[in-house]
Amino acid sequence: MLYDIPDDGVRSKIADVCKDYGLERIQFSAFCGLLTRNKREELFLRLGDTLGGCAGKILLQPVCQKDVTVSLRIENEDTGSKSESARTDAPGERSETV
Repeated sequence: MLYDIPDDGVRSKIADVCKDYGLERIQFSAFCGLLTRNKREELFLRLGDTLGGCAGKILLQPVCQKDVTVSLRIENEDTGSKSESARTDAPGERSETV
């Protein structure tokens, strides 16, 4: 789920809705997680209600399990020090969490 919403208050409410559905923040305006088709449709309606008539864009893009399985990811945690932990998913070494 990706969004671009200029109003701080509305943007914060949209993020809260995503968290309510168990989605994980992967970027400031991007969330991911597993949802059934019904939950995805319910979330989409709730996001539309939350956005209302305010300016903004919301993309709720389903990804099939095959695409999730072959995805690659590099994740460095911001620890505030020189030492950083890194997690890299490489072919043949796929993480089970998405």
